[in-house]
Amino acid sequence: MIVSIDSIVNPPYHLTNAILKGLSEVSEKIGALRASHLDRPSPELRKSHQVKTIHHSLQIEGNSLSESQITAILEGRRVLGPSKDILEVQNAIEAYRRIGQWKGKDEKSFQKAHGILMQKLIGNPGRYRTEGVGIVKGNEVQHYAPPHDRVPYLMKELFTYLKESDDPVLIKSCVFHYEVEFIHPFVDGNGRIGRLWQTVLLSEWHELFSFLPFETLIRQQQEAYYNVLALCDKAGNSTAFIEFMLGILSAALANLLDQSLKPKNREERLRYFIEQFSGDFTRVDYMKLFKDISSATASRDLKTGVEKGLLAKTGEKRNTTYHILNEA
Repeated sequence: MIVSIDSIVNPPYHLTNAILKGLSEVSEKIGALRASHLDRPSPELRKSHQVKTIHHSLQIEGNSLSESQITAILEGRRVLGPSKDILEVQNAIEAYRRIGQWKGKDEKSFQKAHGILMQKLIGNPGRYRTEGVGIVKGNEVQHYAPPHDRVPYLMKELFTYLKESDDPVLIKSCVFHYEVEFIHPFVDGNGRIGRLWQTVLLSEWHELFSFLPFETLIRQQQEAYYNVLALCDKAGNSTAFIEFMLGILSAALANLLDQSLKPKNREERLRYFIEQFSGDFTRVDYMKLFKDISSATASRDLKTGVEKGLLAKTGEKRNTTYHILNEA
């Protein structure tokens, strides 16, 4: 919540141990990704992450299309689905495609991005609202946004904060995300533009955020996401939201690091297993480490290991065990 609508050059929040810890964790994971040369993924992985980002950001807003349908739209193929949902995806694809073109500290760029996200979905997309709004949850109004005639001033001050504050970008991106949700500058589409613009601000700081699908984790914790927004409204500052979003970003980076380091083929899986395991083991033990492969794939992996002299096999069928050879 903005305590005074006369100035938000320094939006209110408190620097807590949780925020400091979050900043440290995010920085450490960025360093790990950079050190492992994993901060510049392949075009295929970028595309996959873009689909996840769009899917989950729109799913938060009630969009019904699946990842496969979004992939089809991204590739120019026709899909069956509600016309509104398809249009939302088409708009989001175009807005996220321009991540490198948007200027995070420029208000006109922000409004233009909203115009693309919401084109043909609302009247006057990209223009600030000219009416009062309230956020309704159930039968109660959970949040009354500031009067519409204050919106242009509040947004100007928010962008002044982005330009002039010495706060770390990680914090500024979280503050901006929260304040957009609080000010509610547009009639609709505030959630999706808030998440998009946090990505824009972070990607200007470090390229890897341009393809980090942190929206996936927000979708998985959607109730907590809305609860912390409401908590901040009552507290009169964005402290809890900064803590929450730094946790989301840290977890998203950890997932990216984990996915990037996972063995990608049979030889890599065998070598990785040999490094992690010792003694006799079974196919079940092998599959506990690689939960996303089938039993048939595991059997072929182990057969290859035996043929290459990496493993020794004893027994048959259910009584089969394997042993890692010393020379492996």
